[in-house]
Amino acid sequence: MGIGLSTRAAWDDPRIARGMEAQLELRRELLASGLKPLGWKLAFGGPAAMERLKTNAPLVGFLMDWAVVGSGSTISLDGWKKPAAEPELAVYMGKDLSPGADRETASDAIEALGPAIEIADVTNPPEEVEQTLACDIYQRHVVIGKKDRTRAGGILNDLRCRVSCGEREIEVPEDIQTLTGELIEIVQHTANILGAFGEKLRAGEILITGSMTPPISVSAGDKIDFTLSPIGSISVSFGK
Repeated sequence: MGIGLSTRAAWDDPRIARGMEAQLELRRELLASGLKPLGWKLAFGGPAAMERLKTNAPLVGFLMDWAVVGSGSTISLDGWKKPAAEPELAVYMGKDLSPGADRETASDAIEALGPAIEIADVTNPPEEVEQTLACDIYQRHVVIGKKDRTRAGGILNDLRCRVSCGEREIEVPEDIQTLTGELIEIVQHTANILGAFGEKLRAGEILITGSMTPPISVSAGDKIDFTLSPIGSISVSFGK
């Protein structure tokens, strides 16, 4: 399943160009202040989302290590505007990946896969693409689970997902790439768009590839459980 990349590069869109420039300037300021990088994130990669935003590829944001919370943690939502949880696939990069890499090279750069839950606060309409990128696509926290090195290369065979919010089961598409785009393509896309703005997808970084379900609105008292079988399970709860 492709992500609908056209011959027009994503960064040729002036909204994306301006948004990425602002976002990466923010990242540089955070790094200069002493914070450590964790990796990158993708969002809005499904066909319906790209049609709504009038884009041709997922949006890309950054992750910092301060955002990581342990599985089983409770996050306070005090002061949040519109909190949401997103069950995602985490890709662990074992090698640097340069822009323009072919599929085989991109696959070979993947060291492992695992589950992740991103926690976001939707502070502006997604259709405001430039501002959405500039605010790092609402990123607040990320829960990261076990990494499975037997899935080096991006092997998705037999992965099964189960997601719940309290007693409510959340439907997950049978193909876990339905709302994110095809895994190797989006890894290539991340390397390409970072390269266009003077950055690089590096060994040791984590790439969370976008929500496997529509974003799950959460409030105080909710708990999200995410099982990515056979790799493992993670959870996060929310308080006032």
